[in-house]
Amino acid sequence: MIPIKNSAEIEKMRRVGAISAKVLDEICRHVAVGVSTADLNDLTKEVMERHGAVSTSFGFRSGKKIFPGYGCFAVNDEIVHGIPSEKKILQEGDIISIDLAMRVDGFVGDNTRTVGVGEIALEMQRLIDITQYALQAGIDAAIAGNTVGHISAAIQSVADENGLGVVRELIGHGIGREMHEEPEVPNYGVAGKGPQLKPGMTLAVEPMFTMGKPKISVDSDGWTIRTADGKWAAHSEHTLLITESLPEILTLLKK
Repeated sequence: MIPIKNSAEIEKMRRVGAISAKVLDEICRHVAVGVSTADLNDLTKEVMERHGAVSTSFGFRSGKKIFPGYGCFAVNDEIVHGIPSEKKILQEGDIISIDLAMRVDGFVGDNTRTVGVGEIALEMQRLIDITQYALQAGIDAAIAGNTVGHISAAIQSVADENGLGVVRELIGHGIGREMHEEPEVPNYGVAGKGPQLKPGMTLAVEPMFTMGKPKISVDSDGWTIRTADGKWAAHSEHTLLITESLPEILTLLKK
């Protein structure tokens, strides 16, 4: 069953969404040449604590595996679930996807941004920009009465039109009291398919595009997922609320 939030729960989702946006923005502003992903992870812990948030990534279990980071830091050909490391030092021209999910007052906000390190190649900036554009296209399709398939199809069409790969094994999801709730929100699909969108649903929409083929591989650490062909990838994500009219982006940074 897909949870429908009541007015009190929606207010809590708005609060955690606003905090999630602030935390992600602060971490992204510290991305620089010479910074390690362990440095960014330490800062994430500090900033979350300052805002009264608790990481839902740290200690997350998948079978017998336990994730050790306060956020996920995926560099270059890594797509998601990059484990922070002192040995992973950012270099000029790299790109990094920072995926942060956190709990405040019993509810979870989830957002991701891919940013460049120093000056990056134009093709990498294009990858980032198109992934962000696809996220907005998916959000624009998240209208009550539409289906999850409308979101999926909108995202896929942007990738197809621009010659980018759509990662199929990794998808968006419902979100609320838990980091992962129903429904699943793939980044590919057919408009009109899947569950109908209703006011009060909250979703994490998160396109993941690759420069090459979308096939993935998993590192020996059991967490880090990267492109099988070594081509670079980008990831962009917002938590949003389905309303009676236009969708509300809960993790949109308020200046």
